[in-house]
Amino acid sequence: MLTFFTDTDTDFGPREVEKYGCKLISMPYSYDGKTIFPYVDFKEFDSHEFYDMLRSGVLPTTSAIGEQDYINYFEPEFAAGNDILYAHFSREMTVTFDVMDKALAKLREKYPERKFYEVDAKGITTMAYIVVRAIAELYKAGKTGEEIVEWSKTEVDHYAMYFFADDLKFFRRSGRVGGLAATMGGLIGLRPIITMSKQGRMESIGTEKGRTKAMERLLKYVDEMGDDVKNHLIVIGHTDAPELAQQFAEMMKAKYGADLNIETVVVNPTAGSHCGPNGMGVCFHSKDRFSK
Repeated sequence: MLTFFTDTDTDFGPREVEKYGCKLISMPYSYDGKTIFPYVDFKEFDSHEFYDMLRSGVLPTTSAIGEQDYINYFEPEFAAGNDILYAHFSREMTVTFDVMDKALAKLREKYPERKFYEVDAKGITTMAYIVVRAIAELYKAGKTGEEIVEWSKTEVDHYAMYFFADDLKFFRRSGRVGGLAATMGGLIGLRPIITMSKQGRMESIGTEKGRTKAMERLLKYVDEMGDDVKNHLIVIGHTDAPELAQQFAEMMKAKYGADLNIETVVVNPTAGSHCGPNGMGVCFHSKDRFSK
């Protein structure tokens, strides 16, 4: 039997767990001396409350989970005779997967007959969501671990994401966006436009003045890079900005048709700690994965 894992940094939550029969690894964030594990310490993510907390000036931090945590997640499956498929957010963005590798090395010694299949979505939040959702559909259809890994070798790089942030201070503090310094300039109202590179890193590729211009630029990327947009899922992600997400969805439908397949997700709190509130992005099936 194959057990499917993903993590909360892919924007998967209880709804997806129930729909696809997967298991969820909780990636924590901390503030005011408290460490919070999504869907362990709470059952439902109150996104408005969380992002209002960020608006009030709270700046959460994030951290890797420990080696024993990974063992606690994976060993029961190996002990039960199950293999594991883990589709996760980008290795390039964290040291947590180095910790996971150490845990797996110990587990492989103890359970040498068991298999561990890994797929790196090369993205986080909405970017990871659209990839992991596609994998979840393959898993639900009965595809093997080998088949899913083979699919990922070409398909992961055929998803692209572009988004804009509303407040530079969150990304500035996290240091996780390449090229951001060149876009700052100290100008009020600038929205940095960010993408996920082929390596799975966030890269700043410019700025726009105001949200409307930023959304127009995102739509331009979909138009230029989209691969058969009408017949693939579009995912719009936001950090407590439902009005922006709705406005962008309407822009997409005006261009491609009212029957466009669009899903909207709220960015998880761990990733949201780096993005900040009032941001929005779009992820789609693309001709290629680019950073420019």
